[in-house]
Amino acid sequence: MNTNVHNPAMPDRRRRPYDLSLVARLSLLAIVPATLIAILLAVLLNDNQRREVERVTSASAEVVAENFAAAASSAMKQGDRAALARIAKPLASNTDLVRVQFLSRDGEILAEALGPTAASQSRYVEVSRKIRSTIASAPSPGWVRVQFGLRRMDDIRTRQAQATAAVLAVCLVIAGVTGWRVARRVSAPVLELAEAVDKLGRGGRSVRVPVTRGGEIGHLQQGFNAASVALTEAWEELEARIAAATSELAHKNAKLEAASQARAHFLAAASHDLRQPLYALTLFSSALKVGETDPARLTRASHIQECVATLDGLFSELLDLSRLESGAMQPAFSEFALDPLLEDVNRTFRMIAEKRELRLVLRKTDAWVHTDRVMLARVINNLVSNALRYTERGGVLVGVRRAGDTHVRIEVWDTGPGIAPEYQTRVFEEFFQVEQARADAENREHGLGLGLATVNRLMHLLGGEVVLRSRPGSGSVFSVTIPRAGAEASSRVREHPTEAPLDVSGLRVLVIDDERAILEGMRVLMHSWNCDMRAAEDAEQAVAALRDWGPPDIVLSDLKLARGRTGLEALQRLDAHYGVDAGAVRPFARLLITGETKGERLHEATAARIPVLHKPVPPERLREAMMAAILTKQA
Repeated sequence: MNTNVHNPAMPDRRRRPYDLSLVARLSLLAIVPATLIAILLAVLLNDNQRREVERVTSASAEVVAENFAAAASSAMKQGDRAALARIAKPLASNTDLVRVQFLSRDGEILAEALGPTAASQSRYVEVSRKIRSTIASAPSPGWVRVQFGLRRMDDIRTRQAQATAAVLAVCLVIAGVTGWRVARRVSAPVLELAEAVDKLGRGGRSVRVPVTRGGEIGHLQQGFNAASVALTEAWEELEARIAAATSELAHKNAKLEAASQARAHFLAAASHDLRQPLYALTLFSSALKVGETDPARLTRASHIQECVATLDGLFSELLDLSRLESGAMQPAFSEFALDPLLEDVNRTFRMIAEKRELRLVLRKTDAWVHTDRVMLARVINNLVSNALRYTERGGVLVGVRRAGDTHVRIEVWDTGPGIAPEYQTRVFEEFFQVEQARADAENREHGLGLGLATVNRLMHLLGGEVVLRSRPGSGSVFSVTIPRAGAEASSRVREHPTEAPLDVSGLRVLVIDDERAILEGMRVLMHSWNCDMRAAEDAEQAVAALRDWGPPDIVLSDLKLARGRTGLEALQRLDAHYGVDAGAVRPFARLLITGETKGERLHEATAARIPVLHKPVPPERLREAMMAAILTKQA
């Protein structure tokens, strides 16, 4: 397994445009000093040569001046200008002489001669000499001034400079080639080490370099080989540990997955099997008050109903969790007004708040949202229920605020004991409850610690999250943020449909369930509602019950029946009995009542567009669902 890890502490080894290779640097290290020394020597040699040429030229000019002074001694004494001119005449044949002048003692030019190259000689050496008198004690009659040209000397110097430059260039080339070859030889082991380090960096294993030198380079090569072997061994050991840890982690993850699946299956099975007798208990407890006038018995019946309602709440939490884990709950997004949903929440918890002497305030809002209405209702119900459960005095406030231009934030405020910071993340875990809050509410009904966990999972399904702000002793605020509906939906006028009366008396009801206790409880409940009811445990009994009875107004069927049959199959059998094809108008309304949490079964019911109620269903909720189903069929 090759893993390339970038270490920020290591310098970036990418070559910049002005970087030079090691060979180039070593070559320059040899060439630059040699070049500087050669140039310095050439400058010194040329300077010495220049000085020597000027010295020789000056000496030649002085000799010529002495000769002219000696030759012109008598002519100068006599002031014979013609003789002086004849003495200067040989100058015409000397190309180095520029000018010869004979001057009197007062500076007057007595005779002058120009050389043939006088016009082209820009540089010259000028020498002046006194002309000695023939009489030893007599003063000098005048001067001779000689200008000696330097062009020929300059030409010699130029040729010598060119020769020196050529020799210098040859020497530099020799020095460059020699330095480059030496640099290649010196840098070769270093470059091999650099390449080996790159291989190690790319994940190479057992990278070795040949030990070609002694001294420091050889020691470095041996050290690199030893380090490479040690690093390879360390990598292999690390990979073995990582492989072992990965295998162990995969094994533990598989066990956790299996445990999670087992727990989900257990919750689903337990929820279904235990809700069957609970549903029957709900039906029988609701029938206890029918026709009863004894206050003591009514009180006992109310206590039984409260206990059943508490069990219903606990199983509802378990049901929601098992349905979420099984993937049975999937959001169905729509646009709707938020205020009617808050009114439903108000009706649900108003009596509970008044019983506990708490205030429940839900602020009105004109906001429209785009989300799943059922899931959002469950989220708000759980948050309000949780707030009321752990609030002793004061109350609960539900409000809606804008959250930017595209979202709204629903906040649930309470005046409860608050939640310590160390518990604020754990309250969303399953089965977790803050001990202090449990102690404060020990004389009240309390849940299993699944309400907030359910809220958290529902919000993840809706694409949001739940946020908690709390301080011990100052209450808590739970908030959820959801998308606003479009401008078209927000501009609609909210209509209040006329509530249909919940009188179900006289309805012909067919109940299909494989639990006889549930059938008996439904019989007692329907009799108290003055409904005409027939019971069946499967599709065959249902068809038989209708032969001498006629079409019912509504069929209430369990989704899961005996021998692997389903309520959907029973409803199809009844449709076939009445000769109704798929897609035709159905002869009766229908409801499915189930404790099932398996996703595929619930998806089948959803695909059939049949309302589904989850056991145990409170009688009031059942009556509302029956009327809604009948009104939907009539519409």
